Amino acid sequence: MTTTTQEPCLLTIQQAGGLIRSRKLSPVELTTAFLQRIDALDGKVKSYVTLTADTALAEARRAEAEVTRGQYRGPLHGIPIAFKDLYDTKGVRTTAQSKVHEHRVPGEDATAVAMLKAAGAVTLGKLAMHEFALGGPPTSLFEQARNPWDLDHVTGGSSSGSGAAVAAALCMGSLGSDTGGSIRGPASLCGIAGLKPTYGRVSRYGVIPLSWSLDHCGPMTRTVEDTALLLQAIAGPDPRDPTSSHAPVPDYTAALRDDIRDLTIGVPRHYFLDPTQVNGEVAAAVDKALGELASLGARVRDVTIPSLDYASIANTVIMISEAYTYHRKDLVSQPQNYGDIVRLRFYMGGLYTADDYVQAQRARSRIKREFAQVLERVDIIACPTSLNTAATFKDIDPLATTRQPSFTAPFNATGMPAISIPCGFSAAGLPIGLQLAAKPFDEPTLLRAAYAYQQHAGWHEHMPPL
Repeated sequence: MTTTTQEPCLLTIQQAGGLIRSRKLSPVELTTAFLQRIDALDGKVKSYVTLTADTALAEARRAEAEVTRGQYRGPLHGIPIAFKDLYDTKGVRTTAQSKVHEHRVPGEDATAVAMLKAAGAVTLGKLAMHEFALGGPPTSLFEQARNPWDLDHVTGGSSSGSGAAVAAALCMGSLGSDTGGSIRGPASLCGIAGLKPTYGRVSRYGVIPLSWSLDHCGPMTRTVEDTALLLQAIAGPDPRDPTSSHAPVPDYTAALRDDIRDLTIGVPRHYFLDPTQVNGEVAAAVDKALGELASLGARVRDVTIPSLDYASIANTVIMISEAYTYHRKDLVSQPQNYGDIVRLRFYMGGLYTADDYVQAQRARSRIKREFAQVLERVDIIACPTSLNTAATFKDIDPLATTRQPSFTAPFNATGMPAISIPCGFSAAGLPIGLQLAAKPFDEPTLLRAAYAYQQHAGWHEHMPPL
């Protein structure tokens, strides 16, 4: 096999997969290029907590041998990826970035990990995160990942290492998890694509939970097309996850290139673009993106979802209550092994009453009904992903999420699929994210709209100045 003349690490999954299939790119050379890039840059970015270089090269050699024999498995065969460090990986430490699990080595892979390995993907290692997908920075075990666009800034959480590694081209894609925005937040702040699929679309078996009724697993990549390819490999039912759905899995790449002239996009401007809440540069970038979607033929109209003000509160009460229930035994037996921030937030969960939890679930049901009513008239919901661009480490307030509205949490409460894609930069050169959401299990329409905007705007072609 011969390598492409283009820097291999800057290829998309779709591009690299085509070159591997035609034997113009070697999986071994591709993996080696990523390991060299990680060695050169990750000392600054700090996205990896465990690098599995020897295993990755062995998997790459196996992939190359299979492709040479004509046993090509598909577009992920030989593609180097990495996993947030709460996905169980057989024989490889999985810590959730906490001293509680500092020496935890799973005996089997999480279902999503196993599915990507079956597709031929190469595992580079495990990525940094906020402790137990909630607390941080700082955390109790490893250093926190840094934003490749400006190393003095955070990546967002909790899939911090996933956002940083994909943005810095230290892997071709990653799996993150999302309970209140932990895929879409880092995607927005790091300038990449991050998809929270419909609740139940991807198995959560073997993924350390935060909140059983809000957790989602999903892909983080540089492009929407790569997101579709990863989703294709991990979507589907799993008998070991009783919440996984048996809804048919469509071809997620099939409709990507269809135009969007038949789509209606609803904007809950009263909540998501309230000038008293959202940063002016973020609002301007999103408004410009909405105009560009209209120029592509979509109908853009304002919509109202009256109960959105309750979404962040309800999501927090449900999330922290369920998290406390999961961690209660360890909080009693080894509280010193939790970081200060995550321990405090888990203790908060123990203070909520059954009445608080039930009322939060009632609010959640109302919000779901209101979104369903709006989605009878529109195909897509559009809004900013985050209120602001990435904060500096010295200015970050780890408890801010308990006091500020969340633009991502409503879609965890509803279980709707939602994606963040880049839609511009601030004057300081920090990425801004556009969030799109759709009806449950309508990922094809969601990805089609995101792809159309991505191809028109071209923000995915920008790379951090590393």
